[in-house]
Order: sequence, then structure tokens, then C-alpha cells
Amino acid sequence: MLISRSACAKRLGSNGAKLISTTRANPSRPTEPKKRKITEFKDSLNKGPAFEDFLAGRAAQFSMDPLEKARQNAEEARRLPKWLKVPIPKGTSFHKVKKDVNELKLSTVCEEARCPNIGECWGGGDKSKATATIMLLGDTCTRGCRFCSVKTNRTPSKPDPMEPENTAEAIKRWGLGYVVLTTVDRDDLLDGGSHHLAETVRKIKEKAPKTLVETLSGDFRGDLNMVDVMARSGLDVYAHNIETVEDLTPHVRDRRATYKQSLRVLKRAKETVPTLITKTSMMLGLGETDEQVLQAMKDLREIKCDVITFGQYMRPTKRHMKVVDYVLPEKFEHWKKVAEDLGFLYCASGPLVRSSYKAGESFIENVLKKRVAAT
Repeated sequence: MLISRSACAKRLGSNGAKLISTTRANPSRPTEPKKRKITEFKDSLNKGPAFEDFLAGRAAQFSMDPLEKARQNAEEARRLPKWLKVPIPKGTSFHKVKKDVNELKLSTVCEEARCPNIGECWGGGDKSKATATIMLLGDTCTRGCRFCSVKTNRTPSKPDPMEPENTAEAIKRWGLGYVVLTTVDRDDLLDGGSHHLAETVRKIKEKAPKTLVETLSGDFRGDLNMVDVMARSGLDVYAHNIETVEDLTPHVRDRRATYKQSLRVLKRAKETVPTLITKTSMMLGLGETDEQVLQAMKDLREIKCDVITFGQYMRPTKRHMKVVDYVLPEKFEHWKKVAEDLGFLYCASGPLVRSSYKAGESFIENVLKKRVAAT
């Protein structure tokens, strides 16, 4: 099919591309040699990721226009219920922690996952109750859960051999009473990164023996021997998140992360070291029913999981799952009461609660309760 130049220009214009060409020769003038027409496309889409970038997992490297990003953030903020709005992080302590994190080349889930509580957890107060969550094994995950904003790639960079030492040094500097070590899923590593994480725990215990350590790790592709490595590393709390109810798991999490597999991880950790406190976390607002949440809690108590936290799912970007509903604060209080009735040692439940939110205070509170009960 033949298309006229004018029609072609209209089509190109409708696609947002600018067509720049030389002018035609005037028919009334003497015939001149035809000049080759120069066509130049200026299409903003050409600056974005190519198909190969999506296949290689590099699409996240192409950033959104700053003005568009600011507009989307402002639009999202206007829609949020008032109980989900938090102040901008600030303060001397906040900036000191941020400086040390950058200087020692550490990653934190507080930043990578855009946690709304970063200002509160980093921003001062009693250091013995402050909590920092360090993300080990880099900032790029080999999985792609639909709720998570952490970067993904099939072949992340190799682990930094100095990371255990640098992490322990940072914890020693901050003088924290409690630290959470989390990690991206590293399915590209034979051990899933378990030995690297365990070594970090040991280094922290050497440099800051009074600091309590919680690890929030993955499922190691179901390899329970790697769970043993972590459970015996000297940590105080073994955390692994089921994230959501069983029926929603295939839609929310990466297909390699199953509900049953997560339960097996928590069960094995408790069996390996019975004195360990085991902990998990669930997001609400993904479309779960009350019956499904209650069943998940019963499943967790069946394997003797000690601590559970509930928080509101917040959509990180428009590329992620939509929020089905914003759960009222009263509902979070209801689930906390149910958890206590079921025998959980502790439950933190609220719209802004995250897995590691005020973990130090939670742990200390439970220790005190146990001591009072024993007297």
C-alpha cells in the first residue's frame, strides 16, 4: 500500500515524533538535482528501555521524568487516608545514620523499600530502643514480587566480601540495642547467601555483643539445611515473612515463594534452635478476607511462630499491585487482640507497621513481660 508524504507526516505527528525535512523545489523554477530528504525523529520513547532491557532485568534503571514523578506522588498523597501520612524525615541522628550507610556502602531496606517509618526509626530517641534494618547481599533481588519496589535482575553483582565487617562496624558506631539484618533473595547463589548472612551475625556479636540481632531472610529455595545455618549463627530472632494469606500468595509473591514453603522455613528454624524467637509479617489491604487472615494466624501458631506483625500494603509505584482497600486502624487493633488470644508472644499491628518497625521495643517489651511472669 502506498502512503503519500503528507499522510506519512500526519501519522508520524500523531505518534509524537517531529518530522524535519528539506523543502520541496518550486515547480516553476528550473529543474534542479533532487536533494535527499533528511528525516529526524525526536521521540521521547527512544530514551526509555528497549525490549532487551526488560529481558535482562534492566528496565528499572530508566527513571521517570522528575516532574511526572512529583505529580504522581502528590496525587497519591491526596488520596491517602490521614492516618497514613507521615512527616518528612529529618534530625541529626537521621542524617548521621544516612551518612554512615553511604560511607560504608551499605544498603538498607528502610530506603530501598521506601518505608514510611524511616524518620521515626532513624531520627533520634533512646538508642537502646532504636532499630536499623540493613539489607545485605546488595540492593538487587533475583525475584519479582508484585508488591516490592526493590530492584530485580537475574544476575546481580557478586556479594561484597567486606560487607559483614562493614555492617558490624556500623552497628558498633551507632550503639544500637537492636538491629535487623534482611536480604534480597539470591537464587543465583548456591547457598542463597546464608553463610554470608550468618557471618555478618557473628561479626556483630564480636564487635557489639550487647546488640540483639534479628535476621529477616528468604526461603533459600526451600533448602532447609541453609535454614539451619542461619538458626545456629547466634542470632536472637529468626524472621521470615509469609507476606499475605495462602490464596493470594501466587498473585502477590514471586511464584518461587510459596505459602507452604515459608511455613516450613519458620518451623525448621524453631526445631533447630527451640529457644529462638520466630517472627513473620503480613500485609493487609490486598483483598484478603477475615477468614483467610484468621486461618493464616492459626497455621502460624501450629508451627509455634512467636511474633506476628500486620501493616497496610502501600503501592510503591504504578507498576505494582493496586491497593484493594485501606484498612481502618480499628481493624488492626482487632487483629492484635486475636493474635494475643491465639497465644502469639507479641503482635505489632497498625497501618504504618512494617516487619522491622520498632523491633527493638517489641523484643524488649516481650522480655520484660516474661520476666514479670516468671517472678
